[in-house]
Amino acid sequence: MESQGTAEDFADAPGQDDLLTPAFVDAVADALEREEIDAARTLTLELRAADLADLIEFLRPELRIALIKALGSDLPAEMFSELQEPIRDELVKEMPVDQLAEVVGELDSDDAVYLLEDLEESEQIEILSKVNRIDRARVRRSLDYPEDTAGRLMQADFVAVPPFWSVGQTIDYMREAHELPDSFSELYVIDPAFHLMGTVPLSFLLRSRRPKLISEITNTDVHTFSALQDQEEVARDFERYNLLSAPVVDEDRRLVGVITADDVVEVIQEEAGEDIFRLAGVADEAITENFVQIAGSRFTWLFVNLLTAILASIVIGLFDATIEQRVALAILMPIVASMGGNAGTQTMTVAVRALAMKDITAVNTMRVVGRELLVGLINGLLFAVLLAGAVLIWFGSGEIGVIIAVAMIVNMFVAALSGILVPIVLDKLGIDPAVASSVFVTTVTDVVGFFAFLGLAALWFS
Repeated sequence: MESQGTAEDFADAPGQDDLLTPAFVDAVADALEREEIDAARTLTLELRAADLADLIEFLRPELRIALIKALGSDLPAEMFSELQEPIRDELVKEMPVDQLAEVVGELDSDDAVYLLEDLEESEQIEILSKVNRIDRARVRRSLDYPEDTAGRLMQADFVAVPPFWSVGQTIDYMREAHELPDSFSELYVIDPAFHLMGTVPLSFLLRSRRPKLISEITNTDVHTFSALQDQEEVARDFERYNLLSAPVVDEDRRLVGVITADDVVEVIQEEAGEDIFRLAGVADEAITENFVQIAGSRFTWLFVNLLTAILASIVIGLFDATIEQRVALAILMPIVASMGGNAGTQTMTVAVRALAMKDITAVNTMRVVGRELLVGLINGLLFAVLLAGAVLIWFGSGEIGVIIAVAMIVNMFVAALSGILVPIVLDKLGIDPAVASSVFVTTVTDVVGFFAFLGLAALWFS
């Protein structure tokens, strides 16, 4: 069969960055379905790791492992660190142990951990038994730390030197040693017990004369992380102090690894995505998951929302006689609840984000709460005037206009109050505010909105 070309041949225009056009993906899938291995290899061999990961995610499940087999030893190991978790786990279960061990041996220790962390311990042991002793020890050490900690996030590959070495001796060591990481920007200075003493940027080392001792150019003011520190705290400190890399130490302050900015970027994206999902009552689902898993994960929060909707309906039912007398009330009451819900969601979103970034503390809590209440009150007054005027024009009733105006002020104020206090209280109780805030805030604004509007109407027209 004639060659089908390469990924670049399928790009819509010369120099196009996005090579994964529908035509290209279809060509790869067609080659795999026809079991034309050479054609599939030719098409995909020059893809970068990230593009290859995207391609695998676009393919049907039965074709993914076929492409892995087609590439064989030419499969870039770093591709696995770019895959979404469901796809990664699916491929790992289907791949031979020897091939997985080869991939683990080629990856940085943090990427190898990402590949192995969801496997059973017996499977991890089997794969690592086929990896060389040094790489096995590095990966095993990271796996021993809990998930979402600096120890699990770190790379166990770094360059450490004693303080009594000279600059020349250190440079010669780096030239001759074979087990050093492929890229690094700092050297770590340690004592005989592996306690961290400081760092030496490569730029300092290269600008220093060969006879000078490492201790003379060591920076001892180093920001370190505990191996058990939460990865969110790590990401926050990287952003706050503009760090490019930072050492990780154990409880005895022994150097055990290094965290770099590229690892932290992934954490920031992951944590931000989780917060967005949780605010909407959605689990941390990937776009590649099947519809059964997604439907099941969403059902719980939808059921909770159903219960809160029933509660709001019960409140409406208390004023059914009033609604029957004034049809306009039935038309207008969703407006009050909807405006309150939107205002509460705005305040809640700001509060959850501020709590996640530790911007709300004991020092400024009351000031933030006061600010949000003022915002709610001002918006309530503005929309009360607008809505009262609209009701007067629409229904020609000044009475209903006054009622909905007062109800709007009350509900917008309560929305601001609940939107800021609910996340803060949940956070104090040790409950993730991103998960639980939405249900409470929506319930409060719906119930208060309906009760204020219909209650005022019942009193006015009684």
